[in-house]
Amino acid sequence: MLTVLTRVFRAPDLRGKVLFTLGIIVLFRLGQLLPAPGVDIVVVRQCLGSASGGLFDMVQMLSGGAMLQLSVFALGVMPYITASIIMQLLAVVIPRLDALRKEGQNGQARITQYTRYATVGLAVLNAGTVVALARTGQLLPGCPRPLLRDDGLLTETVIVLTMVAGACAVMWLGELITERGVGNGMSLLIFTQVVAVFPAYLSRIFVISPVSFVVMIAAGLFLVAAVVFVEQAQRRVPVSYAKQLIGKRMYGGRNTYIPMKVNQAGIVPVIFTSSLLYLPTLVTPLLGPEARAWVELNLTSGTHPLYMTAYVLLIAGFAYFYVSITFNPEEVADGIRKYGGFVPGIRPGRPTAQYLAYVLSRLTAPGALYLAVLALLPLVAFAILRDPGTQQNFPFGGTSILIMVGVGLDTVKQVEAQLQQRNYEGFLK
Repeated sequence: MLTVLTRVFRAPDLRGKVLFTLGIIVLFRLGQLLPAPGVDIVVVRQCLGSASGGLFDMVQMLSGGAMLQLSVFALGVMPYITASIIMQLLAVVIPRLDALRKEGQNGQARITQYTRYATVGLAVLNAGTVVALARTGQLLPGCPRPLLRDDGLLTETVIVLTMVAGACAVMWLGELITERGVGNGMSLLIFTQVVAVFPAYLSRIFVISPVSFVVMIAAGLFLVAAVVFVEQAQRRVPVSYAKQLIGKRMYGGRNTYIPMKVNQAGIVPVIFTSSLLYLPTLVTPLLGPEARAWVELNLTSGTHPLYMTAYVLLIAGFAYFYVSITFNPEEVADGIRKYGGFVPGIRPGRPTAQYLAYVLSRLTAPGALYLAVLALLPLVAFAILRDPGTQQNFPFGGTSILIMVGVGLDTVKQVEAQLQQRNYEGFLK
């Protein structure tokens, strides 16, 4: 590994990309630690300990601890990720977007521009909600002092504009990494957010109980190994291309395969489900006393059976839906037939599309179950242990492990590909 890292830094262009990526990540973390103007950071840090468990831990993890601290980059990458998912969903029901998606680079540039506009709109909505919750004391329940130095309209407007500008800057930083750095920019920023909260969690666990620290590290390593195994698992559908005589030369006659992953949907269903289940928390201040008590008991604790059931069903539903819009068996079958290919034993055209749809359905079922179990694992552990201290300091949630492993594998593969272009041995054997 050290030899490979040395070879990475020996290549001038690759070294520049790696250093550029690390510089952007450092800048991103500084923006997450920098408080927005008008926020009493002393009070915020004092009250962070009172907000733990359930959705608060999810918000802390997905924002790298920035949202509850009301920092400049408090919104992180969530507005852009949500906007991207919404655009992918709209491409299914809006023919114009579907046509742009098929136009190649120019169409994708238009869709990217629409995604940026949607990101700004979602950032305004999210920032306004966060500031409203901070002003009413709902962002960090139990905090005896106000989080904002001044609850005037001007102060709140400045904080909202700062957070929106921060979300736009994060979007720009992610695109810079994708264009000039190594790996996918937004994925690396999500990875940074998740990893940023780990040292604090692990140090707290070690102080509370060294034995629990060792057990949790062992459980985390087991989960990482299991996630790597499933993320690398795939069904390879064989495809053969017949030989074609064009002019005086023979083309084709090769065998290849279509790699269909078990977890074809990736982390998107879990993130989208978490965002959807956070909506009841946002609308709680607008409800009456009885409705508010019911929502807080059933939909915000994270350990209630109703919450867990909704979590599993939404993850499974989003997994099937997202796979159906990202992998079109008819388009794949048509592309195979167009270039003279066929699946052995299956007729080209519609029978091939039906076969691919059948295989995809059989793979999506265990993939959705895998995502549901992985996301539900820490919630079940909290419900069994019923230990607030453990729940507050448990860092190895299924979502965090899935994000770290998925982004890590993707980045390593991209670095390996660039090393192979320079005749170097990569990370993966």
